[in-house]
Amino acid sequence: MVHGPTASLPADAPAASPAAPKDLPSIDRLLRDPAVTPLVAAHGHALVASQARELLDRWRAEALQGRLSREQLPQLPDALRTRCEERLTPRMRRVINLTGTVLHTNLGRALLADEALQQVLACMGSPNNLEFDLALGARGDRDSLVEDLLCEITGAEAATVVNNNAAAVLLGIAALAGGREVIVSRGELVEIGGAFRMPDVMAAAGARLVEVGTTNRTHPRDYEAAIGPATALLMKVHTSNYAIQGFTSSVDEATLAPIARARGVPLMTDLGSGSLVDLAQWGLPAEPLPQQMLQDGCDVVTFSGDKLLGGPQAGLIVGTREHIQRIRKFPMKRALRLSKLPLAALEATLRLYLKPDRLTRDLPTLRHLTRPVAQIEAQAARLLAPLQQAVTPRFEVRTASMRGQIGSGSLPVETLPSAGLALAPVLPGKRGMGRALDELQTALRALPLPVVARVQADELWMDLRCLDEGAREAEFLAQLPRLAEALQ
Repeated sequence: MVHGPTASLPADAPAASPAAPKDLPSIDRLLRDPAVTPLVAAHGHALVASQARELLDRWRAEALQGRLSREQLPQLPDALRTRCEERLTPRMRRVINLTGTVLHTNLGRALLADEALQQVLACMGSPNNLEFDLALGARGDRDSLVEDLLCEITGAEAATVVNNNAAAVLLGIAALAGGREVIVSRGELVEIGGAFRMPDVMAAAGARLVEVGTTNRTHPRDYEAAIGPATALLMKVHTSNYAIQGFTSSVDEATLAPIARARGVPLMTDLGSGSLVDLAQWGLPAEPLPQQMLQDGCDVVTFSGDKLLGGPQAGLIVGTREHIQRIRKFPMKRALRLSKLPLAALEATLRLYLKPDRLTRDLPTLRHLTRPVAQIEAQAARLLAPLQQAVTPRFEVRTASMRGQIGSGSLPVETLPSAGLALAPVLPGKRGMGRALDELQTALRALPLPVVARVQADELWMDLRCLDEGAREAEFLAQLPRLAEALQ
């Protein structure tokens, strides 16, 4: 946004009564202006003076170019107030997610449950026992805050946590196989967002990658033939962000575990999204569970905290006591450890899993994933008229059936039946369609509570799956007059 007089004048408009640089007040005089002193009281002298200096520099440059009028000088306090407010506006802001993707990587993935938010507020606003054992009155281990919960839920002997699943994979390989060989099927050499590529992770962890099988088919004999004196780890990688179809075969953990055990080599599996409950019970695509992987004989299992688990960003590592201890004692662990804020949120989220029959009510991720389509359709019908009123006459609105995604990085190929509102530009033809949709998206993103939707088939689609009824719906409706103003 432009902070200066040209915000209200065309670039080529002559000044009605030209102002000279000397007509502008000094910083001290501006700060003593009765209209500015409340700003100083609210935000302090340093911030307001800094913004005043930058604003006056810009206005003086306008005056030198003959583009500042005397009539604009009274606007200076208001312009300074706007600068201060915008400077203090958070860069990370709440948005309304109408993209249809429940676990949207760019929009923060999983929403924290109320219990997790309360736990964070309670523990972050005061000293806490992050690394203090209250029973013994001595130094404690931060992993202990969540280890018992993870072990109870997954059946693991031990557990540790780091700041994300990529870190969990990196740490596990470095601790168990640094300087030696790790065997992975060629069909599982995945790449995920941010250029996280399995071969690169192996190299960064100091391990040597040994590829077995082919892109589409890998057999038990491929692993058996590759194991040698330098082999330190067999690894499985769950391909949650793509699928190979057709003439394929792979070796599951239950088949691979006896091979690893017979040769004295640990087996590690990276589940990525890491659901802790069977999603199939709600008609969703089934995902491999850490519980099952441990029962099948895996020594180490890694998965994310902020995807299907529904908690904060974290990398969870569960497995046998021997291998988790090696990982926990590896020097890299300290650099990747979880801080107190996500630890508090993770503990509260994991406690919800002790009440599995209430998960779809208490955990936002599962609540959104399991939301009945009929409920979403009713919401779309309810919002149709007020939205149409806001965007008339430039756009037409209709209710529509839609297909959403579980996640942009988690199960991206799996879709969900949903419903929402489709907005189409009112034009005589296709000409100007793209520009009109861009203007609409820009206006939605510029709202006090930005709205993010998606363009599909020459329409803007607002998938309502993630718009909770009640307070969230009311926030959306309250902004529609602002949207109407922006589209005039």
